[in-house]
Amino acid sequence: MDPCNCIEPQWPADELLMKYQYISDFFIALAYFSIPLELIYFVKKSAVFPYRWVLVQFGAFIVLCGATHLINLWTFGMHSRTVAVVMTTAKALTAAVSCATALMLVHIIPDLLSVKTRELFLKNKAAELDREMGLIRTQEETGRHVRMLTHEIRSTLDRHTILKTTLVELGRTLALEECALWMPTRTGLELQLSYTLRQHNPVGYTVPIHLPVINQVFSSNRAVKISPNSPVARLRPFAGKYVPGEVVAVRVPLLHLSNFQINDWPELSTKRYALMVLMLPSDSARQWHVHELELVEVVADQVAVALSHAAILEESMRARDLLMEQNVALDLARREAETAIRARNDFLAVMNHEMRTPMHAIIALSSLLQETELSPEQRLMVEMILKSSNLLATLINDVLDLSRLEDGSLQLEKGTFNLHSVFKEVFNLIKPVASVNKLLVTLNLASDMPVYAVGDEKRLMQTILNVSGNAIKFSKEGSISIAAFVIKSESLREYRNAEFFPVPSDGHFYLCVQVKDMGSGISPQDIPKLFTKFTQTQPLATRNSGGSGLGLAICKRFVNLMDGHIWIESEGLGKGCTASFIVKLGFPERHNETKLLFVPKVQANHVQTNFAGLKVLVLDDNGVSRSVTKGLLMHLGCNVTTVGSSDECIRVVSQEHKVVFMDVSMDCYEVASHIRERFGKRHERPLVVALTGNTDKATKENCIRFGLDGVILKPVSVDKMRNVLAELLEHRVLFEAM
Repeated sequence: MDPCNCIEPQWPADELLMKYQYISDFFIALAYFSIPLELIYFVKKSAVFPYRWVLVQFGAFIVLCGATHLINLWTFGMHSRTVAVVMTTAKALTAAVSCATALMLVHIIPDLLSVKTRELFLKNKAAELDREMGLIRTQEETGRHVRMLTHEIRSTLDRHTILKTTLVELGRTLALEECALWMPTRTGLELQLSYTLRQHNPVGYTVPIHLPVINQVFSSNRAVKISPNSPVARLRPFAGKYVPGEVVAVRVPLLHLSNFQINDWPELSTKRYALMVLMLPSDSARQWHVHELELVEVVADQVAVALSHAAILEESMRARDLLMEQNVALDLARREAETAIRARNDFLAVMNHEMRTPMHAIIALSSLLQETELSPEQRLMVEMILKSSNLLATLINDVLDLSRLEDGSLQLEKGTFNLHSVFKEVFNLIKPVASVNKLLVTLNLASDMPVYAVGDEKRLMQTILNVSGNAIKFSKEGSISIAAFVIKSESLREYRNAEFFPVPSDGHFYLCVQVKDMGSGISPQDIPKLFTKFTQTQPLATRNSGGSGLGLAICKRFVNLMDGHIWIESEGLGKGCTASFIVKLGFPERHNETKLLFVPKVQANHVQTNFAGLKVLVLDDNGVSRSVTKGLLMHLGCNVTTVGSSDECIRVVSQEHKVVFMDVSMDCYEVASHIRERFGKRHERPLVVALTGNTDKATKENCIRFGLDGVILKPVSVDKMRNVLAELLEHRVLFEAM
């Protein structure tokens, strides 16, 4: 064979076509094999695709087609040019479409998977929303049950009803087999079964409070599942193959339930708990749900609030009942006290009148007897009678004053009076008594002390007389000094103490009166007793002047009424003492104001001593009193006519009578009205004066209202009657202070 030196020719066109077919078959086979893999991946990832068997069949078909093309790689043969071109074109198109399909599937499969994922996500969201809606409905149902139960609980404030209603409503709402309430005992060491729903166990059964299961529940503010076999959960007896249901327990706070007791509850329940136990039906698979436990917890809190409200109501009702009982008792005591006071006052008023009537006879007749010719021994006896009678009259006045001071019926009669004259009159009254005991009495009035003042003249004078009288009574020798001065505003604080707090003002001033004696003195430990009524601190040997122990007690009350203070100082027995008191008086509007005198103040040596020819009419139904008054007037020279009845008085009285004395009990108001009507002109009618033993203010007010010209308080002595007639004839009016 000859060697060929020519260049090998290019691959013929037919071989080139075959090469193209070969390459196309390869890519077609590759595409066919990749498509099933992609479909398998899709099926594996897509959990919701419904036609998996179609995909499996389609994958098998493609695998077979791919295998066919793969086989063609090894079965190429010689074909005509036309056939080869057609096959090449077809295979090229198939390869292109197959590759495009495979590539498209690679791009589309994630999108298809995402579509299915969003669908699953929406389904999951829908399921979650359904669950949430169910929870909301459950919560709404729970809330409705709580509201209903709360309404039932709050519809009453009776603790027993609250607790029983709670168990009944919980049993109905949660379909419980049993529900019970355990309460702490008074000792706090045990829990007592107090209420049950079915009443399987008797109420009163107790368990120790320190059990582990109880501590577990008390230490949590949530409902706790407990063993059905625990002591507090054995709410019904076991029988046969009884399988108890699930049991939960929750604590019920007992918040500040003072004196709130149920079956021996403690009086103070702060930081203590009751125990509520709830059991589901037995022999069932039912379990406690979260919303049911929440309902139990809410109800426990509501019960605690309702119990605290009930406790508050019970306490308030108990306090109200106790207050009502106390008010009834106080009202009864007040009425009894008022009745006793009225009875006492009525008794004192009657005794006052009844005692003054015989005292009037004793003093009047003794004073008349004293002005007759008597032997020294007889005169001494008459003076002793008069002294004892005056002491008794003073005692009567003191008892009445003290009675009115204690019941508050005594009121100050304020008016303008001559302050200097009060002290001078007291001085003139006590000086003769002091001279008998050979005592020197001095009076010292400050130069700046006002002449006129506004206050109760009678009570001020009575206080000064009582204090001065005590100084004379308990002094054997030496002197007694009476001093009075106005306390300066800047010095008031020196006199302040726990009982007395003077306050300066423009319209008032504080007058201080001091009475100093050199008498028997007082032991310092006895000084606080001096102002107690019926108390006498002097030794028996020094009580020769008598006394009731009422003087200083009355003085203290008078001084208190005048916004003042009284105290006594003494260094001891035998060293004398100083009695001081401060009273609040007012400045008068006009210093030249004149005032009619209520008591005679003219001294005996300046008074008319003989009233010869003065026609006087005396009206008194008491024969003794009538005779005594007649005797006094006749002793003074009067022409006296006596009558025993009002009608007789009206018939006898004439223009010639200058004065008519009548007892208050003899319809004196009616008689006075008749006399005023009969004698129209004031200077033509006789002066009508009431003689009375009543010291109440109403008597004086009635006499003034009915037009009487005067009121004289019994008893009346010769000197007093002489002064009364002189004042009446001079001023035509005389109202003695009551």
